[in-house]
Amino acid sequence: MVLARFLPRDEQFFTHFRDAAENAAETARLLAEVVDNSSDTERKVRRLRDLEHQGDEISHRIFSALNSTFVTPLDRDDIRDLTTALDNFVDDMEEAGKRLWLYRLGAPAEPARLFARILKEQGETIARAIPLLERTGANAEELRRQVLELHRLENEGDEILSNALAALYDGVAEIPALVCALRWGELYALLEDATDRGEDVADTLEGILIKYA
Repeated sequence: MVLARFLPRDEQFFTHFRDAAENAAETARLLAEVVDNSSDTERKVRRLRDLEHQGDEISHRIFSALNSTFVTPLDRDDIRDLTTALDNFVDDMEEAGKRLWLYRLGAPAEPARLFARILKEQGETIARAIPLLERTGANAEELRRQVLELHRLENEGDEILSNALAALYDGVAEIPALVCALRWGELYALLEDATDRGEDVADTLEGILIKYA
């Protein structure tokens, strides 16, 4: 619609996306605390749940704005995809923190610490990348760097999962140890899924770059 190009665009979406990105970064930082420090875990996990609910509220605001806005600053499908990717990233991290607390696995194994570090870096990268959308053309080069970093981090997560699963049952000879190993394997898979959701954000940003840069 040619006329739409000359109508004022509703820029509230950029504010909502910045809020969602900061919420994702805070969730990732808190998950790293849960993994690295076993003290006060229940309170931290409750806070993770609060952040997940906050992310849902931001997503609801975005979708409500999308339904009531005639001219949007980005393609509607891109807005939907980016909102969903950010929400899924937070959901998977919250679930991982909850499982770690529920399973009472003791001191986190090294792969869990590595995943937590990757997710924290992904959250920080997303928080840097999202504000660049407001001037995509001018910020294209920097936004592209952040997208590449998200891809790199996800690839690192794939390698960590492969190494962790290869050694998961080493020395396991009794049922309790087997149950523990199975739960760690489940947790590793969930953490790796979360890094995939971080890459989903990168994929959506990459699509936006192709259209608007």
